[in-house]
Amino acid sequence: MAVFATNGAKLYIGGVLSDKAADFVAADFTSQTWTEIGETENLGSVGDTSNEVTFSSIAANRQKRLKGVRNGGSMEVICGIDYDDAGQLALLAAEKTIHDYAFRLVFNDAPEGGTPSERMFIAKVGSASEQLDAADNVMKLNASLWVNSNVVRVNAAEA
Repeated sequence: MAVFATNGAKLYIGGVLSDKAADFVAADFTSQTWTEIGETENLGSVGDTSNEVTFSSIAANRQKRLKGVRNGGSMEVICGIDYDDAGQLALLAAEKTIHDYAFRLVFNDAPEGGTPSERMFIAKVGSASEQLDAADNVMKLNASLWVNSNVVRVNAAEA
């Protein structure tokens, strides 16, 4: 097993992709046209967590914990603002709509001659704000991706 750094990873936005009753699979994303979101600095985190459901059992004198519905969370993406970047422009446009969009992460972990790991999911762009800070800072585009599906994992593969 090997570990890899985040550097070299790329985030892409696709088109509108509606939610469905079952979990997504990789084939659900094959029709997408992907646009890289440039100048990413931080990709945040993505993946399911379960809501906690509690029950206080009188006889057992113990609180029981159960797993509730799953939540894909919010992926907080930070980019250096590039007014000409097609991916950043697509993020800004997506924030103005009510729709879910396809997203794809491609990692820099491909074996020699092989293919890299990928993560795909749908999300609403919940926010897209500019962070200006003080002198000697890069102006940033901060976007919150509200994940509305499972995260499809495609592992790196040998040639």
